[in-house]
Amino acid sequence: MAIKVLIPTPLQKFTGDRAEIECGGGSIGELIDSLEASCPGIKARLCDEAGKPRRFLNFYVNSEDIRFLDGVETPLKDGDEVSIVPAVAGG
Repeated sequence: MAIKVLIPTPLQKFTGDRAEIECGGGSIGELIDSLEASCPGIKARLCDEAGKPRRFLNFYVNSEDIRFLDGVETPLKDGDEVSIVPAVAGG
């Protein structure tokens, strides 16, 4: 199963400067583990100590925020696109 993952610039040092990676996984949690297997060290930047996505990162599956789906249990299928988007604050 091929899932396209869009990597933000600050995390591209873990992906060999690639902005897009193909990984596998039946859920967001499995996808994160797959990313870690191919890009060691990235999981610590994506998840906290409990294995949950960090608060300042948003994950989208085909433009849908996983916070409004099933979180890390959100199912994935072949051809899905996952975007990892750092939160932006300002004032």
